[in-house]
This record gives sequence, structure tokens and C-alpha cells, in this order.
Amino acid sequence: MARRSTLGLSLFWRTFFLLAILLVGGVFAWLQTLRLLELEPRAIEQAQQTAALVNLARAALKQADGINRVTLLKSLRSPEATHVVPREPSDQWEPYEADHFTRLVAQQLRTSLGPDAVVARSVNGTPGMWVGFSIDRDRYWMQVDIDGAAPVASRTWMVWMGMVLLATLLGSVAVARLINRPLKELSFAASRIREGDLDSRLDENTLTSEIREVNMGFNRMARELARVEEDRAVMLAGISHDLRTPLARLRLETEMSVYDEEAKRNMAMDIDQLDGIIDKFMDYARPGETQLSPVLVSQLIDRESAVFRDPAQIRITSRVAIDLVVMADETELGRVFLNLFENARRYGRGTYTGIAEVAVSYQKTGPWAIISVRDQGPGVAPDKLPQLITPFFRGDAARTAATGAGLGLAIVDKAMQRMGGTLELANAPGGGLVAHLRLRRAPAAALTPVSNAAV
Repeated sequence: MARRSTLGLSLFWRTFFLLAILLVGGVFAWLQTLRLLELEPRAIEQAQQTAALVNLARAALKQADGINRVTLLKSLRSPEATHVVPREPSDQWEPYEADHFTRLVAQQLRTSLGPDAVVARSVNGTPGMWVGFSIDRDRYWMQVDIDGAAPVASRTWMVWMGMVLLATLLGSVAVARLINRPLKELSFAASRIREGDLDSRLDENTLTSEIREVNMGFNRMARELARVEEDRAVMLAGISHDLRTPLARLRLETEMSVYDEEAKRNMAMDIDQLDGIIDKFMDYARPGETQLSPVLVSQLIDRESAVFRDPAQIRITSRVAIDLVVMADETELGRVFLNLFENARRYGRGTYTGIAEVAVSYQKTGPWAIISVRDQGPGVAPDKLPQLITPFFRGDAARTAATGAGLGLAIVDKAMQRMGGTLELANAPGGGLVAHLRLRRAPAAALTPVSNAAV
């Protein structure tokens, strides 16, 4: 059965990204606000200083006569500071407005000097801040020192922003980890409970009241599950003992008191069936603890298939490589194959031959091994495939010949879960039911010792 892969984030990363987006957005908003608050006062200050210089130069030139004006202009041509030059009609100049800051400065200068003031960023290829003004019919350029005209250097802003973003990310990681630590502990404890460790407990003295209440409720649940599991184990052991004792007496009475051989055989079969049903119940209710170790699959299949000696009922063919080793519990995996073979013997017989032909094959998929057990029976309706692993469920084709408890495939599914694997049931393309067992392959270093032990 195909499974859809879903893409999702863990709660830690989800919390981290949400916090990071929130904090980074807040930092950018504050940065923009600070820049705006710093930009306008700086532009006004620069425009006022420039306008004061222009007005001072204009007043000086206006008070001087023609000869003194030429002398004054020469004295104002020092390249190290602000200087004034005549403005010619042929001068080529570029507008000063290039960004928000320069637009503010130019606007403030025109407000202070009059609408006929010209503000340029270069005149005749010479860069700088140039302000054009008029005295009667004469026009002049004043070049102003612009070292202090620009806002705070962008490199300073970038360094400051980098430090703030780094601190934001580190803070987001710390907050996300702090928020998700109790949830991670809860998830870990829940997984331990699922694996059968009912002694898992959470801290009930944490400072957060909501987490403390959740931990207390979880611990109560774990204690109740442990009590129920203990009662269940005691009850099943008692039932098994109490039922098998009268069954043994019945078998003995049958052997000694019944003289009809056919009736004796039928009664013995009924007793064996009851005894087998008790075994199924005990297998399904078995505790969940398993010890995984390298298991040689082909040898295990040969051992379990040897139980079915009557070729008139079932024939098992294995194509599993002799060196295939998986990580499993040998007893559990043997029980898995035994139940699958028994299920095929009962319900997977061919229509014409009346014999259950079972084929076992395998394939390797990355770190996993998929072992397939297929029979040649009538199969199961597609809508009922998911129900086959439900305890006590039988397909329609199996009900008339049902002699078991309906737990075989449920036991297989539960055993595969305990070993960290999966069971998938499907109808084979050419007919029959196929069970795919997905188990993790053993490391390469485990092959040699297991093979030697098998020999």
C-alpha cells in the first residue's frame, strides 16, 4: 500500500521561524523608524547651514562694488573649503535630488533661498554640492563642503543590522528550545510508553503551571497503564492455566473412554483447536518488549516451514538469499512466518488443486529488506484489506472454513510493530494474497558471525 509523504516542520523549527520572522520584522520596523527620525532633522540642519553660507556670501558680494567683488570672488576660490564662482550659461549641471535625503535638503534650501535657487550634485563634471543663487543680474555657484551632508554611513547601518539579526536568531533559538523542551520530553516519554516502558515519568515540579498539570496527568496515565498491564498479564496467565488443565483432562478422558476411533479423532481435533486458540490469545496479548539482534532469514523460514509436513495441504517455496540478515527478535519473527503460513494453509488454497502454494521472496530497498509471502488463494476484496489486521475479523471467503480465533494477521502486524517494521497486505496481480514484511537490514559486520552460527 502506497503511503503519501507529507512535508512538515517540527514544533521547534516552527516556533523558531515564527519568532525569527516576528523579531526580524520588528527590527526592520524600528530601523526604518529610526532612520526616518534621524534623516529629517539632519537634512534640515544641513539645509540651514548651507543656506546660511549662501546668504552670507550673497550679502558680502552685494555690498562690494565691481572691483572689490572680483577680489572677493578670488578669495572665496580656496579649494580646501567653500568657494564661490560665477555661473555661466554654458555650465552643465546635474540635479542634486537622488534619494529621500537629498530631496529633503533641496526642498529646504529652496524654501530658505527662494524658488529660483538651483541645487546640483555636479557642475561641469566637478562633483559636490553646488548651490546656484543670483545677485541682481549676476548669477553664481557656491560649492559647499558635503562631508557632513550624507546620513549615517550605510556600512555602519549594515554592521549594526547584522549584529541585531544575529542576536535575534540566537534569541529565537533559545526561546524556541525553552518552549519546546517540555513538549520534547513529553513526546519522548510517550514513545517510551508506546514501546512498552510503562515506568516513564515526567517532572511534576516544573515552574510552568500548564506543563506541570500535563506532566501530572501523563504520570497518572502511565501508572494506570502499568496497573492495567499487570492485571492483564496476571489474568491471562490465570486463564491459560485454568483452561489448559481441563483440556488436558478432556484429552485423557477421550483417549481412555471413547472407543469410536473417528469420534476420538474428532474430539482430539477439537481439543487441539481450543488449545491453539488459547495460544493465539496469548501471542496477541504478549508484552511489547523485544530485543533486536541479527537474524538469518532463510534459516528461520526453513525452520518454521518444516512444521507443515503435509504436502497435500501446503507447499512452501523460499527464494530468500541465504545471506539475508535483518534486525529482529528471532522468536517474534518466527511467530510472524508461522502465522502467515498457517493463514495461507487455511484460506489460501488453490481453487483447482486444493493445495496452498506459498512463495517467499525478498528485495532490498536501501537500509530495508522487504520479504514477501504470497499464496495462490482467492484473495480478499480491496475494501476489506485494511480490516484483515483487525482482531477477530475474517474475510467472507474464510468464514465458512474458520477454525481459528481471527487473530493471525493481527498478531503479525503487532509483532512487526514491536520490531520496528511494517506489514502491508495486498492482492497479488495474478491472484492470491501477498504480505510484505519490511524490516531493517543488519549491518554488514553482522553477516559473518550470524552465518557462522547458523552453520
